[in-house]
Amino acid sequence: MLLLTAASFGAVALAVLLAGAHPADAAARDGLLALASPAMVALMRVVTYLGHAWFLVPATVALLWWFPEARARWWIWVALMLLAPAAETAFKVLVARPRPFDASLGFPSGHATAAAAYFGALIYVAGALRPSARALVRTLAGLAIVLVALSRVMLRAHWPSDVLGGIALGLALASAAALLARPARPAGA
Repeated sequence: MLLLTAASFGAVALAVLLAGAHPADAAARDGLLALASPAMVALMRVVTYLGHAWFLVPATVALLWWFPEARARWWIWVALMLLAPAAETAFKVLVARPRPFDASLGFPSGHATAAAAYFGALIYVAGALRPSARALVRTLAGLAIVLVALSRVMLRAHWPSDVLGGIALGLALASAAALLARPARPAGA
Protein backbone atom coordinates (compact mmCIF):
# COMPACT_ATOMS: atom_id res chain seq x y z
CA MET A 1 0.00 0.00 0.00
CA LEU A 2 2.87 2.36 0.77
CA LEU A 3 4.33 2.05 -2.72
CA LEU A 4 0.93 2.50 -4.37
CA THR A 5 -0.03 5.59 -2.39
CA ALA A 6 3.43 7.16 -2.62
CA ALA A 7 3.49 6.57 -6.39
CA SER A 8 -0.01 8.03 -6.67
CA PHE A 9 1.07 11.14 -4.81
CA GLY A 10 4.16 11.46 -6.99
CA ALA A 11 2.07 11.12 -10.16
CA VAL A 12 -0.48 13.73 -9.08
CA ALA A 13 2.24 16.11 -7.88
CA LEU A 14 4.13 15.76 -11.17
CA ALA A 15 0.95 16.37 -13.16
CA VAL A 16 0.21 19.49 -11.12
CA LEU A 17 3.78 20.74 -11.53
CA LEU A 18 3.69 20.19 -15.29
CA ALA A 19 0.11 21.18 -16.11
CA GLY A 20 -1.07 23.40 -13.25
CA ALA A 21 -4.86 23.38 -13.21
CA HIS A 22 -5.76 20.87 -15.90
CA PRO A 23 -9.09 21.31 -17.73
CA ALA A 24 -10.26 18.07 -16.09
CA ASP A 25 -9.72 19.77 -12.70
CA ALA A 26 -12.02 22.62 -13.68
CA ALA A 27 -14.63 20.25 -15.12
CA ALA A 28 -14.64 18.07 -11.99
CA ARG A 29 -14.78 21.14 -9.74
CA ASP A 30 -17.65 22.62 -11.76
CA GLY A 31 -19.54 19.32 -11.58
CA LEU A 32 -19.21 19.21 -7.81
CA LEU A 33 -20.13 22.88 -7.44
CA ALA A 34 -23.31 22.19 -9.42
CA LEU A 35 -24.35 19.88 -6.55
CA ALA A 36 -23.66 22.56 -3.93
CA SER A 37 -27.17 23.38 -2.77
CA PRO A 38 -27.40 25.46 0.41
CA ALA A 39 -28.16 22.31 2.43
CA MET A 40 -25.19 20.46 0.88
CA VAL A 41 -22.85 23.39 1.56
CA ALA A 42 -24.05 23.50 5.18
CA LEU A 43 -23.35 19.77 5.53
CA MET A 44 -19.91 20.14 3.92
CA ARG A 45 -19.05 22.94 6.37
CA VAL A 46 -19.49 20.37 9.15
CA VAL A 47 -17.80 17.47 7.33
CA THR A 48 -14.69 19.53 6.59
CA TYR A 49 -13.89 19.61 10.33
CA LEU A 50 -13.06 15.89 10.14
CA GLY A 51 -9.80 17.07 8.56
CA HIS A 52 -9.12 19.85 11.06
CA ALA A 53 -6.93 19.75 14.18
CA TRP A 54 -9.93 20.59 16.37
CA PHE A 55 -11.30 17.14 15.53
CA LEU A 56 -8.07 15.25 14.85
CA VAL A 57 -6.26 15.96 18.13
CA PRO A 58 -9.00 14.49 20.35
CA ALA A 59 -9.64 11.76 17.76
CA THR A 60 -5.98 10.73 17.94
CA VAL A 61 -6.19 10.59 21.73
CA ALA A 62 -9.32 8.44 21.40
CA LEU A 63 -7.55 6.14 18.91
CA LEU A 64 -4.71 5.63 21.38
CA TRP A 65 -7.11 5.08 24.27
CA TRP A 66 -9.37 2.65 22.42
CA PHE A 67 -6.77 0.46 20.66
CA PRO A 68 -4.11 -1.18 22.87
CA GLU A 69 -2.00 -1.98 19.78
CA ALA A 70 -1.87 1.74 18.92
CA ARG A 71 -1.16 2.66 22.53
CA ALA A 72 1.80 0.25 22.63
CA ARG A 73 3.53 2.29 19.89
CA TRP A 74 1.85 5.59 20.55
CA TRP A 75 4.84 7.68 19.37
CA ILE A 76 4.45 6.37 15.81
CA TRP A 77 0.82 7.50 15.57
CA VAL A 78 1.53 10.86 17.21
CA ALA A 79 4.48 11.36 14.84
CA LEU A 80 2.17 10.56 11.91
CA MET A 81 -0.27 13.26 12.95
CA LEU A 82 2.57 15.77 13.35
CA LEU A 83 4.35 14.78 10.14
CA ALA A 84 1.24 14.97 7.93
CA PRO A 85 0.79 18.77 8.21
CA ALA A 86 4.55 19.32 8.02
CA ALA A 87 4.81 17.31 4.79
CA GLU A 88 1.71 18.98 3.34
CA THR A 89 3.14 22.44 4.07
CA ALA A 90 6.51 21.53 2.54
CA PHE A 91 4.84 20.28 -0.65
CA LYS A 92 2.65 23.40 -0.82
CA VAL A 93 5.80 25.53 -0.88
CA LEU A 94 7.54 23.23 -3.36
CA VAL A 95 4.63 23.02 -5.82
CA ALA A 96 3.41 26.61 -5.25
CA ARG A 97 0.06 26.21 -7.00
CA PRO A 98 -2.69 28.65 -6.00
CA ARG A 99 -6.17 27.56 -4.99
CA PRO A 100 -9.01 27.97 -7.51
CA PHE A 101 -10.57 31.05 -5.89
CA ASP A 102 -7.69 32.37 -3.80
CA ALA A 103 -4.00 33.18 -4.25
CA SER A 104 -2.90 31.08 -1.25
CA LEU A 105 -1.17 27.76 -1.89
CA GLY A 106 -3.41 24.75 -2.41
CA PHE A 107 -1.53 21.57 -3.40
CA PRO A 108 -1.91 19.28 -1.54
CA SER A 109 -5.00 19.94 0.54
CA GLY A 110 -4.13 20.02 4.23
CA HIS A 111 -7.57 18.83 5.33
CA ALA A 112 -7.46 15.90 2.90
CA THR A 113 -3.90 15.01 3.93
CA ALA A 114 -4.71 15.09 7.65
CA ALA A 115 -7.99 13.20 7.26
CA ALA A 116 -6.34 10.51 5.13
CA ALA A 117 -3.48 10.18 7.63
CA TYR A 118 -5.80 9.82 10.63
CA PHE A 119 -8.49 7.68 9.04
CA GLY A 120 -5.80 5.62 7.29
CA ALA A 121 -4.32 4.93 10.73
CA LEU A 122 -7.77 4.01 11.99
CA ILE A 123 -8.21 1.59 9.08
CA TYR A 124 -4.95 -0.08 10.10
CA VAL A 125 -5.60 -0.35 13.85
CA ALA A 126 -9.17 -1.53 13.20
CA GLY A 127 -7.57 -4.82 12.18
CA ALA A 128 -7.70 -5.74 15.88
CA LEU A 129 -11.52 -5.60 15.92
CA ARG A 130 -13.87 -8.51 15.31
CA PRO A 131 -14.69 -8.88 11.59
CA SER A 132 -18.08 -7.13 11.53
CA ALA A 133 -16.84 -4.16 13.58
CA ARG A 134 -13.63 -4.03 11.53
CA ALA A 135 -15.58 -3.82 8.28
CA LEU A 136 -17.85 -1.09 9.65
CA VAL A 137 -14.99 1.03 11.03
CA ARG A 138 -12.95 0.68 7.85
CA THR A 139 -15.94 1.57 5.66
CA LEU A 140 -16.78 4.64 7.75
CA ALA A 141 -13.11 5.71 7.81
CA GLY A 142 -12.87 5.44 4.02
CA LEU A 143 -16.12 7.36 3.67
CA ALA A 144 -14.79 10.10 5.96
CA ILE A 145 -11.69 10.51 3.77
CA VAL A 146 -13.83 10.86 0.63
CA LEU A 147 -16.30 13.26 2.28
CA VAL A 148 -13.54 15.54 3.58
CA ALA A 149 -12.04 15.67 0.10
CA LEU A 150 -15.41 16.46 -1.48
CA SER A 151 -16.06 19.14 1.14
CA ARG A 152 -12.84 20.97 0.29
CA VAL A 153 -13.83 21.18 -3.38
CA MET A 154 -17.49 22.01 -2.70
CA LEU A 155 -16.47 24.76 -0.27
CA ARG A 156 -14.34 26.26 -3.07
CA ALA A 157 -11.10 25.78 -1.14
CA HIS A 158 -9.30 23.39 -3.52
CA TRP A 159 -9.00 21.91 -6.96
CA PRO A 160 -9.93 18.21 -7.19
CA SER A 161 -6.27 17.35 -7.82
CA ASP A 162 -5.36 19.15 -4.56
CA VAL A 163 -7.57 16.76 -2.59
CA LEU A 164 -6.44 13.70 -4.58
CA GLY A 165 -2.85 14.63 -3.80
CA GLY A 166 -3.74 15.15 -0.14
CA ILE A 167 -5.44 11.76 0.09
CA ALA A 168 -2.46 10.03 -1.54
CA LEU A 169 0.04 11.81 0.71
CA GLY A 170 -1.95 11.13 3.89
CA LEU A 171 -2.45 7.46 3.03
CA ALA A 172 1.24 7.07 2.14
CA LEU A 173 2.20 8.50 5.53
CA ALA A 174 -0.35 6.28 7.30
CA SER A 175 0.97 3.25 5.42
CA ALA A 176 4.53 4.07 6.48
CA ALA A 177 3.38 4.46 10.09
CA ALA A 178 1.54 1.13 9.90
CA LEU A 179 4.72 -0.58 8.68
CA LEU A 180 6.72 0.96 11.51
CA ALA A 181 4.06 0.02 14.07
CA ARG A 182 4.08 -3.67 13.19
CA PRO A 183 5.49 -5.73 16.02
CA ALA A 184 9.01 -6.98 15.40
CA ARG A 185 9.23 -10.67 14.52
CA PRO A 186 11.27 -12.79 16.91
CA ALA A 187 14.68 -13.84 15.64
CA GLY A 188 14.51 -17.09 13.69
CA ALA A 189 10.76 -16.79 13.04
